[in-house]
Amino acid sequence: MIFTDYLFYLFSSILVLASLRVITANNPVYSALSLVLAFFSAAGIWLLLHAEFLAIALVLVYVGAENCGYRWCLSVLDVYGFASIRSTRALTFASFYT
Repeated sequence: MIFTDYLFYLFSSILVLASLRVITANNPVYSALSLVLAFFSAAGIWLLLHAEFLAIALVLVYVGAENCGYRWCLSVLDVYGFASIRSTRALTFASFYT
């Protein structure tokens, strides 16, 4: 076996373990980080296939979109209880002028 075969097995095992961690993580932050790891390992497999543009596009587009979507979900779902912070009088006053 050549070195690229070992790299393929490494990237594919990381991809499988990270994708399992995405669906089994209790904390949504760990789930999102595992998804980023899965995207990077998939990009590594694309690099082994000499598809550099697809690897870069995967990282830039999907990791960026996942990060923005994750931030939006956190702000909408209010997972960490920031609603009590938003309801303070100072922030309400400041929100009228922004």
